[in-house]
Amino acid sequence: MAEHNSYQYIETAFIHGGIYGDERTGAVNTPVYLTSTYKQDALGQDRGYEYSRTGNPTREALEALIAELEGGHAGFAFASGMAALTAIFSLLSHGDRILISSNVYGGTFRVLDKIFGRFGFRYTIVNDDTPDAFKAELTEDVKAILIETPANPLLTVTDIRLLAEIAHSKDVLLIVDNTFMTPYFQRPLELGADIVVHSATKYLSGHSDVIAGLAVVKNHELAEQLHFIQNATGGIQQPFDSFMLIRSLKTLGVRMDRHAENAEKIATYLSAHIAVKKVYYPGLHGAPGYSTHSKQASSGGAIISFDLEDEYSVERFFTGLKLIDLAESLGGVESLVCHPATMTHASIPKELREQVGITNTLVRLSVGIEHSEDLIFDLDQAIKAAGKQ
Repeated sequence: MAEHNSYQYIETAFIHGGIYGDERTGAVNTPVYLTSTYKQDALGQDRGYEYSRTGNPTREALEALIAELEGGHAGFAFASGMAALTAIFSLLSHGDRILISSNVYGGTFRVLDKIFGRFGFRYTIVNDDTPDAFKAELTEDVKAILIETPANPLLTVTDIRLLAEIAHSKDVLLIVDNTFMTPYFQRPLELGADIVVHSATKYLSGHSDVIAGLAVVKNHELAEQLHFIQNATGGIQQPFDSFMLIRSLKTLGVRMDRHAENAEKIATYLSAHIAVKKVYYPGLHGAPGYSTHSKQASSGGAIISFDLEDEYSVERFFTGLKLIDLAESLGGVESLVCHPATMTHASIPKELREQVGITNTLVRLSVGIEHSEDLIFDLDQAIKAAGKQ
């Protein structure tokens, strides 16, 4: 797992990885360093820290931990997933173009379309998630490719290793959003990606109580560039939230096992339901992308999307749920549903949404760690309510 002689497996690294505990006191938990500045012993002589925007010991421990978990050179902690993506996009310049897959998170599309587009930074949406489709778009001005795999919300899968080979043949960066899989199930840097990014608000936090973003880079050059941007623009993660994330990461493995166990049962149940037109879940045998996904990830994860049949009302389905909450976000211990067309992907034009399959009958389910039978019962009674006229 890491270069530590004392352990080999990621389950142990969740607890002992990065900068473990506090050498000065022997505390097994990383202290929360609530300070903005640091005393210098003399002019030009500090103790490794000057100002907490530039570096903070609690944030540094989190950054070291995520770098180890993803198998990267360096990690960076930001105030949100979008802050992390904004810093990554800032590696590029006026006139550069980035390729993105067709069903990325709506906020990613929004920041590229509404913010970076004003500065001469361009994007192209690739409607097919296959590496060959990206290859066809690799003109001289393309400097980066951003993918989610599985993608949000249709769980489409892209071959990371093959796409990395194609990107690197043209000196193009490959950025992989690993939010859905986490480093427990998938490690994109080991498959050839250059940068991994997380909305750590989701599974890495796992308790719906922290907003955070994390990025990991593969080499020293990218680390220097991204640290400069992080420090210069200041979208940093705060010390207490860094502490909360370190705490949450200790249980990531056991949480993800339960999430995925529940999701597999629920995906199987939904696939057989008369009211469900289609289920999107890469962990189902025979699902599109299953073969590729099973080669690069160890689980189907815990996000399921499904289309209700036309005669069922999504509005009545949502109001019929008693246990599962209708809410933004995902990845918490509690199960959540959302309506991508009007919630997470509302910023994407309706024509484009419908073209890629984000219909008004599409439901995205973030499966929590409750008992699976309670979740299935709740879904079943809500679907029955959705069919009432």
